[in-house]
Amino acid sequence: MEYLDELESKSVYVIREAYHQFRNLALLWSIGKDSTALLWLCRKAFYGKIPFKVLHIDTTFKFPEMYAFRDKYAREWNLPLVIVKNEEALARGVNYDTCDSLTVCTELKTNALKQAVAAYGFKALLVGIRRDEHGIRAKERYFSLRNQDFQWNYKAQAPELWDQYKTKQEEDEHIRVHPLLHWTELDIWEYIKRENIPINTLYFAKNGKRYRSLGCMPITKPIVSNADNVDRIIEEIRTSKTTERAGRAQDKEQMHAMQKLRALGYM
Repeated sequence: MEYLDELESKSVYVIREAYHQFRNLALLWSIGKDSTALLWLCRKAFYGKIPFKVLHIDTTFKFPEMYAFRDKYAREWNLPLVIVKNEEALARGVNYDTCDSLTVCTELKTNALKQAVAAYGFKALLVGIRRDEHGIRAKERYFSLRNQDFQWNYKAQAPELWDQYKTKQEEDEHIRVHPLLHWTELDIWEYIKRENIPINTLYFAKNGKRYRSLGCMPITKPIVSNADNVDRIIEEIRTSKTTERAGRAQDKEQMHAMQKLRALGYM
């Protein structure tokens, strides 16, 4: 079995195991490359028809190209898409002009996700994070418990030996499932190339710049790059010395910002 086949096989196993354990689950789709690759794997796992909700947490500050991409492929792939916004926070005027990025992420992403879990009663969420993205994400498990306040205690996680996952939960808890945990950024792009997965054009260089990681438009900056196709992106990543999320401001504004966000329930 080839390397990408092994990665794919393990991810499909985790996805199917999650569906077996929790029928009321949802896939979080941020419209970025990782969650789109996860969406692709879910379609493969269930022969083209995803049997659970595809959830997009809409901050209302995404790039226009991201909304266009979401709507195009939601139609073409006939996705059971659910879009959730924290309307109450938006009505209060929470935005990047009035608040710091940590507050905006908490209000418009984490609290919006809490509202979605409460409204739909999701018992588990499929999330496209990888260990190599960030140090705090490297501490995750494939099946990771969140308490009633969405909090995560990474020091109190059960070990995962072979395919033995912790799936028991209390009524007010939920499980985050991470089928891409063992992939790297380079693996994702190699898989996108092999499978010919549609990817947002923002990833491809124009006028010497491109986006390596996609988030909210006011706090996501492009990197200097001439990589205008998937082959050139793969070559660029192989030789790059910068981190993948170097263009994401919310990771930098405060000390240990990502750790604080994830402790509050961030994806």
